[in-house]
Amino acid sequence: MNATFPSTPAAADAASARDAAAPDTPSPLRGALQYFATLAIALAALPGLTACADMSGIAPHAQMRDAASLGLAAPAAGAGAVAQQSFAEATLPTDWWLGFGDGQLDALIDRALATNPNLKLTEARIARAQAFIETARAADGPQLNGSLDVNRQLYSANGPYPPPLAGSVLNSGTARLSGSWEIDFFGKNRAALESALGSANAAQADAQAARLLLASNVARSYFQLARLKAQLGVAERTLAQRNETLRLVRDRVDAGLDTQLERRQSEGGLPEARQQIEAIQEQIALTRNALGALVGQPNAANALEFPALDAIHSIAIPGTLPADLLGRRPDVAAARWRVEAATQDVAVAKAQFYPNVNLTAFLGLSSIGLDRFAEAGSKEWGIGPAIRLPIFDSGRLRANLRGKAADVDAAVESYNAALLDAVHDAADQLASARSIDRQQAEQRHAQEAAEAAYDIARQRYQAGLGNYLNVLTAETAVLLQRRQAVDLEARRLDTQVALIRALGGGYAATTPGAAGAVATAAPATATATAAH
Repeated sequence: MNATFPSTPAAADAASARDAAAPDTPSPLRGALQYFATLAIALAALPGLTACADMSGIAPHAQMRDAASLGLAAPAAGAGAVAQQSFAEATLPTDWWLGFGDGQLDALIDRALATNPNLKLTEARIARAQAFIETARAADGPQLNGSLDVNRQLYSANGPYPPPLAGSVLNSGTARLSGSWEIDFFGKNRAALESALGSANAAQADAQAARLLLASNVARSYFQLARLKAQLGVAERTLAQRNETLRLVRDRVDAGLDTQLERRQSEGGLPEARQQIEAIQEQIALTRNALGALVGQPNAANALEFPALDAIHSIAIPGTLPADLLGRRPDVAAARWRVEAATQDVAVAKAQFYPNVNLTAFLGLSSIGLDRFAEAGSKEWGIGPAIRLPIFDSGRLRANLRGKAADVDAAVESYNAALLDAVHDAADQLASARSIDRQQAEQRHAQEAAEAAYDIARQRYQAGLGNYLNVLTAETAVLLQRRQAVDLEARRLDTQVALIRALGGGYAATTPGAAGAVATAAPATATATAAH
C-alpha cells in the first residue's frame, strides 16, 4: 500500500473529477462472490484441461519373468504346511559364519563388517536415499517463507508515477510472509515419494548384498589359508619322506645294489619338494594380504594362527530348499525395488502433463517512506490459487516420459537377469556341494589304496625285490591323493560359503508388488536343476 502524499488544490480538483467520472466501487461482498465464482469455474475446468495431455504410444514394454517363463513348477498348493515347515528349518541366520565354530573367523568377519570402506560407501548411499525421501515428502506439504526488502530509489520523472513521487528519492519497505501449498490432484508428489522410497529400499538391499559378499569373501579367504596350511603340511611331509628315501638309496648305492642313476633321481626330488614349499609360502603371504585388505587392516592377518581344515565345522545343507529362499537374495530384492522406483518415475513424468495447482497466500506490510511502514494503512494481504498448464513445449514432456519408460524397461531386464543369475548360482552351488560329498568318499578309498601301494613299493625296494621306478610311481600317486584330499576338503567349505551366499545369507525383506510371486516361485529351479 502506498503512503499518502500531501494534497494541493489542483490535485484535489483533479481527484474530484476522476471520482465523478469513475463507476461505483464494488462492495467487498460483491468482489468476494466474483472471486469465488471464478475460482469454482477454474477448478471445474481442470478435468477438461487434462484431456490436452498427449501420452499416446509411450509405455514400458519389458515384462518381468515369472515361474512359468523360466520353465519352473511352483510348489503344490496342498503342501503349504510342509513348505512352511521346511522354510522355517532351512532359513539361514544372518550371522551364518558362527556355524563354522572358528573364533578367529568370527573376529575377522566382525572386524571387516565394522571397518571395510565399501560398506561405509553403501551406508552413505543409504543416507543419501533417505534424504531424497525427506525431500519428496516435504514437496507434498505447505511451504512458508518470510522476506524483508528495504530500498532507496529514485523514481523517474517521466515514468508512470505521479508527482510528488516522480523525480524524488524515497525509501520503501516491504515485509511479507508468503505461503504456498501444491495440491497434488494428479499424484505427482505421491509418485515422487514412492520412487524415493523404492530407491532407498534398493540402497538398503544393496548394502545387505555388500555385507553378504564381504563376509563370504572373508570366510573363503580364511578357508583358503587353511587349505594352504594343509598343503604346506603335505609338502613338508613329502620333503621329509624324500630325505628318508634318499638315505635309503645312498645306502643301496654304497652297497652296490643301485647305480648313480637312482641316486640322482632321488636327489632331484628334494629341490622339487623345497620349491613346492616355497610356492605355498608365497600363496600364504598373498592370502594373508588379501585378508588384511578385506578386514581393512593390512597387518591384521599376520598374527593369525593357521586354521586346521579338520577343526572347522561344517554347516548342514538342507535336503530340499524352500521354494522362496532365493527370493531372499538381497541383489534380487534390490533389482525389484529399482523396478518399483522406475515405475513411479513414469507416474511423475505423466503427472507433469497435467495442470499444476498451487494455493498461495501472503500477508505483510508495504509502504513508500519508512516512517509510515508500521502504520495500519501499510498492511497488505492476498490469497488465491495458481494454475499452470503446459500447452506447447516442443515435445519436452513426451521425451522425458519416453526416457522414464525406457528406464523401466532397463530396470525390468536387470531384475530378470538378477533372477536368472540367482537361480543359476544356487543350482550350481547345490550341485557342487552334493558332488563334493560323493567325490570325497571315492577319494578316501583311492588314497587308502595309494598309501598301501606306496608302503609295499618301499618295502620291496628296501628288500631288493623291486626297482626305484616303482617307488617313484607309487610316491607320485600317493602325493596326488594327499593333495586332492586337502583340496576337496577346502572346496567343501568354500562351496558351503558360496551356497550360503547364493541363498541370500539370511537376508529377509518384503518385495513390492507382484515380485513376491516371482521371487517365491523362481527358486524352485535350484532344487530341480541340482537334483539331476
